[in-house]
Amino acid sequence: MTYGESIQYLYGLRLFGAKLGVENTFKLAALAGHPEQRLRFIHVAGTNGKGSTCAFLESIYRQAGLRTGLFTSPHLVSFRERIQVRRELIPEQDVVRLVEKFRALLEEFPKDHHPTFFEVVTVMALDFFAEQVCDVVIWETGLGGRLDATNIVTPLASVITNIGFDHQQWLGDTLEKIAFEKAGIIKPGIPVATAADEPKALAVICDVAKQKNAPLTIVDADPTGLPGVVSLRGNHQKRNAALALAVVSVLQKQIPVSVQQIENGLKQVQWPGRLQLLEQPEGRKILLDGAHNIASATVLREAVEKDFPASTRALILGILGDKDWREICGILAPLAGQILTVPVSSQRTASPEQLTEACRAANPSATVSVCHSLSEALQKTAPEKLLIITGSLYLIGEALELLGFYSSAKSERELNEWGHVETIKS
Repeated sequence: MTYGESIQYLYGLRLFGAKLGVENTFKLAALAGHPEQRLRFIHVAGTNGKGSTCAFLESIYRQAGLRTGLFTSPHLVSFRERIQVRRELIPEQDVVRLVEKFRALLEEFPKDHHPTFFEVVTVMALDFFAEQVCDVVIWETGLGGRLDATNIVTPLASVITNIGFDHQQWLGDTLEKIAFEKAGIIKPGIPVATAADEPKALAVICDVAKQKNAPLTIVDADPTGLPGVVSLRGNHQKRNAALALAVVSVLQKQIPVSVQQIENGLKQVQWPGRLQLLEQPEGRKILLDGAHNIASATVLREAVEKDFPASTRALILGILGDKDWREICGILAPLAGQILTVPVSSQRTASPEQLTEACRAANPSATVSVCHSLSEALQKTAPEKLLIITGSLYLIGEALELLGFYSSAKSERELNEWGHVETIKS
């Protein structure tokens, strides 16, 4: 099997959609020899900021000399981004080897209860991290928490970044319901830290923590006194950094980290596609941000208005159709005098025509036009000094590829796709 064939095999697993439940993941982990039992985890859930908080934690512990594992999703361009050791992507030959191993294990499942792409990749990651003898694994949930495939581990600490509206069709239509699903990663007696501040959501987290006798740390909404410089752009990243520091503090006895190592970790952290500013040789600036829900769009707007107050801006916008695209357009359209709407490379894309209508309603003075591709939109905005590309992480991955910041891996971006979501009891 070649690497390309391995990716195609994983691509085929999308036919099994996504399942909310841990039964299959437990069984597959058992068949693989329970690699999760040989590892230490920090489990991270939340609506926004999961990836950035994971990046802060990984950077700090790597600066402390630990062999870190990092599991996140979705990937921007390459599937290998999902599984990293000390921020090095899993090698292609290891993907091939693990796919061959797990293809054999999957024969133990009946066809009507076949593991999904995410379930298989979750246990593949566990197996790889155990092989690599990682000291600590920063372990991000996929969808939700309680019934997420990642929720088969007992971590050193649980982390809930915040609670907002996203994936309501699966997690619930109120903040309390969403908070309950996210709080499902809290384990009996295991410390939990959160930066959630919406009162109803926070009350649910507090209640679950109390029921499970899990010591709870609540991070202030406007943290002060962070040691050193936070390298990621945006005020909200200070909050994500403060949440990571709260976890480091709680685990100080198990994993000692010095103040200098914390400062180095904050200063050197990298997390592409989140308020990422690219500067081209001719002086053009391109701001990339995967703002895909109302809360993250609000953060993007605040950051742009603060950091680029006097700039003439152009906006390229592509959003998935199952997101709150009308509200996102309403938040972001006032940022720019020129707006170009594009399709996202996904079966779930909202049509550019729909986005155009919503943007015109939100910013009647702007020039709003439809483009049939991101490539076309980039060409049309070439003279602009400041370009913002946003609406979906899928779009950001495509932009990084087109702008030459990633080697081509188009077929791998499609692995982010999934079909129906089915809930199974666990």
